[in-house]
Amino acid sequence: MAATSRPGTLRSQWLGQQLRELRDSKGILLKEAAEYLQRDTATLSRYETGFYPIRRPDLLALLDLYGVSNPELREKLLNLSRDVWQKGWWDGYADDVAGSLIDYVWLESRATHIRSYAAIVLPGLLQCPSYAEHVIQADECEATDEQIKRWHELRMTRQRVLRKPDPPRVSAILDEAVLRRRVGAPQVIHDQLRHLIKLSESSAVDIRVLPLGTGKLASVYGSFEIFQMPTPFPEVAYTETLAGAIYTEAPDISRFVHAYDGHLAMALEPAESVEMIAAIAEEKP
Repeated sequence: MAATSRPGTLRSQWLGQQLRELRDSKGILLKEAAEYLQRDTATLSRYETGFYPIRRPDLLALLDLYGVSNPELREKLLNLSRDVWQKGWWDGYADDVAGSLIDYVWLESRATHIRSYAAIVLPGLLQCPSYAEHVIQADECEATDEQIKRWHELRMTRQRVLRKPDPPRVSAILDEAVLRRRVGAPQVIHDQLRHLIKLSESSAVDIRVLPLGTGKLASVYGSFEIFQMPTPFPEVAYTETLAGAIYTEAPDISRFVHAYDGHLAMALEPAESVEMIAAIAEEKP
């Protein structure tokens, strides 16, 4: 979770990629576009790589140069530019966490559907406070109390997205081992399991359990999320490793989709899943 430097944000990289594709489609050289803007080529290159977000006047000028006359496309790109510059509540944590996590929180805030598979611990959006605290402490054993507090605060604040008037759909497949794994004292996991049952009452949350005794595995890889985004954003898959976070954009997310669909086909239905969660919650430690 520790903060590290990162060139640009996922938002600015997406906008830069679309600008580069528009320029290439018109056969315009980087130098020619830079001269039109009265900028140097290094500045335009930073725009296209997302290292530095483009400002609205320059964006409007490039759209004119590239012949983008379609009102809908122009509006989408202008909205994306606005999103690049707009500060969200999560940016207040930029000094406390890695830039990749800030991008992750932004994805959560904009997604229309979040599909996840949990193999080790529960997804952050589904964690109750005590469970989240123990997970963060286990992952960051050398962190100070103040760092733990900030990261815990960020995780709990992220969950506000589930209480929006138009929350994203959240479809979570939980390996049975996740439900049985002891995180903290027995009361912690009991509270967490009851929390899952409560969340399952929401029409926006779909929780499925993948039993330990299921058949052939759909994938041997670990946890991941798939974010379905509104236009013009691509669908994005996310997975976290000890070496850092990895984002993969459509159309290169077929393996994630295949794994998710395979797990889903073997998972219990929602009502059966809630029954299993309730039964595990009542088991004596």
